Amino acid sequence: MRKQKITISVIGGGSIGAKVESLAEEVGKMIAELGCVLVCGGLGGAMEAASRGAKKAGGTTIGILPGKEKEDANPYIDVALPTSIGYARNTIVSCSADIIIALPGSHGTNTEICYGLIYGRPVIDLGNWGVEGMTPAKDIQEAEGKIKKIIKKLIEQ
Repeated sequence: MRKQKITISVIGGGSIGAKVESLAEEVGKMIAELGCVLVCGGLGGAMEAASRGAKKAGGTTIGILPGKEKEDANPYIDVALPTSIGYARNTIVSCSADIIIALPGSHGTNTEICYGLIYGRPVIDLGNWGVEGMTPAKDIQEAEGKIKKIIKKLIEQ
């Protein structure tokens, strides 16, 4: 029986519009309400919005930072982990997750998707990536249903 909390990495763009910001905040809230820990890259954009949503719902957040300063983390990060390895930290964001939720983003998000798939992590596609191996979800409700099924399997292991 699993004793550790489930970690869900939220990956997405550092520069986002209002629609993605709202989605990211909803995703963060959902993660907290499921009793899971949110992991992200710890900076702005989708990472900050998801962290904000998790904190509003009483959740715990971890930021895997590209630089060497904890102060670089967005204000909603509980545990800031500086790595000093730049984009290479994307592998940590993906590998540390039990589940990954991919929001719209760019090349950095794409690398995290690929690392997640390489590491055998379930990757929920809320960003219309269409990458083979991902699990598509048309909206947050569908994503939540799929995540609950994955969590049930993880807990039973």
